[in-house]
Amino acid sequence: MSASRFDGTKVPVTGGASGIGRATVQRLVSEGALVFAVDLDVEGLASLEGVHTHVADVSSEEAVVTAVAAAVETLGGIDVLINVAGIHRTTPIETLSVDDLTRLFAVNTVGPAIFCREALRHLPDGTGVIVNVTSSSAAHGNPYMTAYSASKGALLAFSLALAAEVVHRGIRVVPVSPGTTATPLIEGIPADLDMSYYARIRSLMGPATPEQIAGVIAFAASPDAAYITGAEIRADGGSHV
Repeated sequence: MSASRFDGTKVPVTGGASGIGRATVQRLVSEGALVFAVDLDVEGLASLEGVHTHVADVSSEEAVVTAVAAAVETLGGIDVLINVAGIHRTTPIETLSVDDLTRLFAVNTVGPAIFCREALRHLPDGTGVIVNVTSSSAAHGNPYMTAYSASKGALLAFSLALAAEVVHRGIRVVPVSPGTTATPLIEGIPADLDMSYYARIRSLMGPATPEQIAGVIAFAASPDAAYITGAEIRADGGSHV
């Protein structure tokens, strides 16, 4: 790894205030990137150092359009887009609501898709990159995650289709699918749910740290991955081997 692998690279990162997004922001900054962090968490953004920040709800089309325009104006362009922003809800099927589905798809699927649409107007042909953070749940059945899995599965499918659509421009699209990661996103699972299934698929390496996943994202976004597009990178510690 070069300490200047992203020297001068202009990178908006959604979900940059906490968890995997924050670790990704810090990793990119350490490698020389010019980062524009987008999040709803005002305090989390304020505590970041060495980055430009922008408060926005990624589920709002208007907010996304404004955020991308602000990133272009602030950074002087966009070289790489990294979509990390996402939410998680535990939804046993008997309590699954339309609100669960609507909110999860709005944040986890529609938001990243609109960010991609807007960023593609600015990404340079030949070197532009989009990294969308999906989930191992996108392609593997996990109890109580029907809505979450569906929203991340849709983002995975979107990413693969988009890669095929923009490959003629030399723009890469790489979905990165983390497994269980120690972030606030996985907190709050009701104690009365039967979690024995997850005990069977738990990685012997334990949950990932946000920094470990950020390393994978940085690789996918870097010239080191120049021949990777339209292929999911799964980082789950072997939990689904």
